[in-house]
Amino acid sequence: MIGSLVATAFWAMVPAYVPNNAAVLAGGGRPIDGGREWRGARLLGDGKTWRGTAVGTLVGVALALALNRLNDPASAALGVDLPTFALPAAVALAFGAMCGDIGASFLKRRSGRERGAAFPGLDQLDFVVGALAAVAVVDTDWALATFTPAVLAAVLVMTPVLHVVTNVGAYLLGLKDEPW
Repeated sequence: MIGSLVATAFWAMVPAYVPNNAAVLAGGGRPIDGGREWRGARLLGDGKTWRGTAVGTLVGVALALALNRLNDPASAALGVDLPTFALPAAVALAFGAMCGDIGASFLKRRSGRERGAAFPGLDQLDFVVGALAAVAVVDTDWALATFTPAVLAAVLVMTPVLHVVTNVGAYLLGLKDEPW
């Protein structure tokens, strides 16, 4: 029961989990805020770029479509009915995750935090909120069928752990300047 719940939650969130990591790998490019400031602080900072947002979104959508192809054998192997991704849901999850992270950067700058500074809670769940909000608006039926209360609970528990593990891994591999 718990294993199938975690598998379903993880599978459903992969298109939202991967975009920010892909954006880091895309690296650099023109900042979304164009260097503009508000009240003496950058709107977003150099870490939020157009290229990273586009690459992250495309990678998340491509991954969702790849998971669709793997759905039947994965469902059979795990003994659980894993969700398939309609294109609107895939785009919403990936782009929503990017927007959630961008929104968190805006809040970090308003609170006086520099790029890479820890903001517990927000750092781990910003992209989840963005992804779930976007998919709820774009493909409400899919979101309600997929993200049951139990699946949502699993997402909220496992996401902070995965977030810390992937960020520390990216830092150790030299892909990020900070481990948070």
